[in-house]
Amino acid sequence: MLMESQLRSPCTVDGELCSVAESCEAGEILMRRCEDALRRAGLRPTQQRQQLSRILFGNGDCHITADALYAAAVATGMKISQATIYNTLNQFVELGLLRQIGVDGSRSFFDTNTTVHPHFFYEDEGVLVDVPGHVAFDQLPEPLPGYGMERIDVIIHLRRKRDA
Repeated sequence: MLMESQLRSPCTVDGELCSVAESCEAGEILMRRCEDALRRAGLRPTQQRQQLSRILFGNGDCHITADALYAAAVATGMKISQATIYNTLNQFVELGLLRQIGVDGSRSFFDTNTTVHPHFFYEDEGVLVDVPGHVAFDQLPEPLPGYGMERIDVIIHLRRKRDA
């Protein structure tokens, strides 16, 4: 898995520092880093992986399901299978390019913001969004002997109130 510092390092093209890194849009830089990360992991940056990277990383942070990514890819004219979508998403998660967030036992979202942060899940709409601001915990349990706390995942499930 790639570390955050590796994703934030200057992008390279064929091992050389990218000459246009300073003038690229943020999404382009991230897509180049994605391509570099794929190469370092021994995966070819195929046309399909590059096209999916553009959908995922080209417009800032997003939360997307595999089905929504498939629909977006097909809408752009890509000829791609759902199996390829799932395989690519799983590869990107393994590389640390995406974070998988299970909102319930049957649905996962993929987050382009890989930092640890809390989410709201709007159950009625099936939408996952970042919680604005800061969430604080007054007291956390001690980890079991031999374990250390890695992170805390917070998903706050919301449902629209019904008027009485």
